[in-house]
Amino acid sequence: MLSKSSLLVLVPFFTSLLGSPTPVDLVTRASIDTSSHCGQWDSVSAGSYSMLLDLWGESGATSGSQCANLVSMSGSTIAWKTTWTWTGGTGVKSFANIQLNSGINQQLSAISSMPSTWDWSQSTSGTIVADVAYDLFTSNTAGGSNVNEIMIWLANINAGPISATYSSSGQPVPVASNLSIAGHTWNLYSGSNGANNVFSFLPTSGTITSFSGDLKAFLTYLTQNEGVSTSQFLVTAQAGTEATSGSATLTTSAYSLVIN
Repeated sequence: MLSKSSLLVLVPFFTSLLGSPTPVDLVTRASIDTSSHCGQWDSVSAGSYSMLLDLWGESGATSGSQCANLVSMSGSTIAWKTTWTWTGGTGVKSFANIQLNSGINQQLSAISSMPSTWDWSQSTSGTIVADVAYDLFTSNTAGGSNVNEIMIWLANINAGPISATYSSSGQPVPVASNLSIAGHTWNLYSGSNGANNVFSFLPTSGTITSFSGDLKAFLTYLTQNEGVSTSQFLVTAQAGTEATSGSATLTTSAYSLVIN
């Protein structure tokens, strides 16, 4: 049997073998809130991110609710999940998302890259209407009113983009097709939501559950081909799910975005 004094000697020895947590590890473990949040405008901060419930259209539902929680964070990579059930109404009920708070309010011309990764999965019950998408906003001034919304859809689940033109069968008509950007092929749709222009990049087929690419490439396409000025400021950078109806759980196992 080891004496108490022997144990006191061995503890530092084993600690040195196992390694001590770095200051970043300690801060992350201490600061991240992994509890469930269900309020309409609930917000939880973690590192350079905020998790936003953003249940902005919940009044359009006859019934329903949504909750979200952070799971973990390591460096600039965050994991989170959201579970929702919405019934009634044809409009979007929510956009639970992760928002980047560092590096925004720069002019597009000053941004050299926006590397991002997003690994996610979704379980559903019955038929749902939703999307999984990045949502970026630009303005004429830093922190100003939105002028352009740029959506990069990774999944279109019985939903559809805003479009200025629709076919005779009611389908949105893209303004550009088969664009090769960030390792995938996209169709681009353009229209207005009544408050600002909306550009939506949708995969030409299937869903993208594991994305790794430079979001700046999408902005560059718009400045070179769709009249978006490089003097515009990027004022918001979010990634989440627009939920309209049904029941689902979106689980993001790894998400990161950095603005350089």
